[in-house]
Amino acid sequence: MSITVEIAVQDAAGAALAIAGGADRLELCQALEMGGITPSLGILESVFAAVDPALVNVLVRPRGGGFVYDADEVAVVAADIAACVARGAGGVVVGALDADGGLDRDTLRRWRDAAAGATVTFHRAIDAAADPAAVFDALLAEDVDRVLTSGGAPRSVDGIPALRDFVERAAGTLEVQAGGGVQPGDIAALRAAGVDAVHLSARTRAGSASPSGPGGGATGHDATSAAIVAAAVAAARG
Repeated sequence: MSITVEIAVQDAAGAALAIAGGADRLELCQALEMGGITPSLGILESVFAAVDPALVNVLVRPRGGGFVYDADEVAVVAADIAACVARGAGGVVVGALDADGGLDRDTLRRWRDAAAGATVTFHRAIDAAADPAAVFDALLAEDVDRVLTSGGAPRSVDGIPALRDFVERAAGTLEVQAGGGVQPGDIAALRAAGVDAVHLSARTRAGSASPSGPGGGATGHDATSAAIVAAAVAAARG
């Protein structure tokens, strides 16, 4: 039985390559090296011009670091969600915890309302929760569409027992998507665990020959790999 493949991309070239390679949908973000943040308007519009916006779930995260947000940050995310959906995004990817490490229900509800019926994915903030299973049960009650999780492990292939438990808890009421260090070679085991989908960045390094200078950071930049996308799609199709 095949499962859905979602590729995390950061630009229009990666988006087009991933869809051409057989990916079912995309997560669009910036700064994958820090876990991803909200993409710029220019990136959003260039990606929507390159692929069907309905296939794109936009990560809306105002900063790196933890997932406890103040009122101003919550408002920024709500505005960004509305803007993405107004431009045709198929869904948004969000996550918020309270100071005790539980689900921030009020914030999630505000963001879900801002999504106005677009798909809502709760991201790997669940894996930073004090009790991921309790957060998962709370998400079931909050009618989110999808949960992206590694099962609380650094890599999802190491969190298979928890992922299997989440699938049983969901009983088909929401989609359990395995993400976190996924490699094509892990996908058969994740499929066997019963997850509905896998999420991976399929990244390689490009531009390493270009100078970055003393103020430009690390040499090179991330780019989507056609070979990794193809291998992931083949593994997901069985």
